[in-house]
Amino acid sequence: MNYYKGYEMVIGLEVHVELKTETKIFCSCKTTFGAAPNTQCCPVCMGMPGTLPVLNGKVVDYAVKAGIATGCTIARFSKQDRKNYFYPDLPKAYQISQYDLPLCERGHIDIETENGSKTIGITRIHIEEDAGKLVHDDKLGTLIDCNRCGVPLIEIVSEPDIRSAEEADAYLRKLRAIIMYTGVSDCRMNEGSLRCDVNLSVRKVGEEKFGTRTEMKNLNSFQFIAKAIDYEYRRQVDAIESGEVIVQETRRFDSAAGKTYSMRRKEDANDYRYFPDPDLPPIEISEEKLSSLKAEIPMLPDERKEIYTSKYGLTPYDGEMITSEKSVADYFEKCAALTAYPKIAANILITDILRYMDEESGDIPISPENLAKVAEMQGSQRINSSTAKKMVKELLSGPFDPELYAEENGLWQINDTVLLEKMVKEAVSANAKSVEDYKNGKESALKAIVGAVMAKTGGKGNPVIINELLEKELK
Repeated sequence: MNYYKGYEMVIGLEVHVELKTETKIFCSCKTTFGAAPNTQCCPVCMGMPGTLPVLNGKVVDYAVKAGIATGCTIARFSKQDRKNYFYPDLPKAYQISQYDLPLCERGHIDIETENGSKTIGITRIHIEEDAGKLVHDDKLGTLIDCNRCGVPLIEIVSEPDIRSAEEADAYLRKLRAIIMYTGVSDCRMNEGSLRCDVNLSVRKVGEEKFGTRTEMKNLNSFQFIAKAIDYEYRRQVDAIESGEVIVQETRRFDSAAGKTYSMRRKEDANDYRYFPDPDLPPIEISEEKLSSLKAEIPMLPDERKEIYTSKYGLTPYDGEMITSEKSVADYFEKCAALTAYPKIAANILITDILRYMDEESGDIPISPENLAKVAEMQGSQRINSSTAKKMVKELLSGPFDPELYAEENGLWQINDTVLLEKMVKEAVSANAKSVEDYKNGKESALKAIVGAVMAKTGGKGNPVIINELLEKELK
């Protein structure tokens, strides 16, 4: 329906990231994923009366690193607060979090989309403890696994600067990359190490006032997040157009149905009755500590992207694609050091290889040495781009020497102008209809004639020379 074009979505994201510490935030219980239910919990993380929490210093260090890496101002003095709510996955009925004095504030992330660059603001990053996990069983009912109680989290809250599912996806991927570069989390979405709450409202294009927002909880897949955003946007616009009033509420996304459903009315901050946790002292960050943590931050995605665009001639979008995973950036740098044509290597990597990468291990099925050889042969015009694609496809099945393979299979590019000119003339004579269509202004007809020439060369002709000869012949 056309009325969708008259509205825009306004999105803010709350991203929960589990920190990669060996023990929990306030006790010495392990944080190992996948352990048997209720084997990694104790009276402290279950909130038993008479127990006292002790803050894990590594949690603060990791949160500060995340703040530094996202351009935040780091608070020298902050505190922890009790957030009170009665959910069955939180045995003590309150969560230790941070309210008005978070560790990190006022940061930002720069993203690249097909529409260009954009800066997304970060309101705050604070530390908190995770809740347990409810397990629903048809026979036994709802059970609780307290292993996750007390696992340390950082919550990263964005400004409402996001205007599309594409921008949300780019922001999350960039944020995930930055966090993984710093080493503070593995960000495994399938294990719940990175989860996202989407706050979304709609308004008429040109309006400044925000609409009433809804929150979609605990999305842990890029694909589901994009689908949830698109559905909720259309649901809200449809509701407004039919005269309904949008209510502030929490919704869940059903991935099977592709729809969102109401769970409960959304709480505001005053509903949680925040107050400073009386059992925990304030957190103070010294200048020396801050300097030490800054020194531990590695080269981040934007720094690498700047190198790739200035030194290797990559576009900002391609640079963003390659730096989105540290393992991919490391791989590309090894490859770029072995060829005079790193831009070609980057293009092959993005278009033909990355979709085969093992997302869990980060392993890429073709060695950087072999990719460098393919890029070198294409760049020096010994093979064409079509042959390079076919060779990469073969390399995905197992390693071999690309140079030797090209020699044994007769894949060297045909650059002989005299031979190619003869084939061009033959193709023009045999494709009179396409020639006539081209002369009548149908540009696509030229592709049919080029295809005929390439067929004569067995796919090995130099496409640049062929196009030049063909245009000359047709004139």
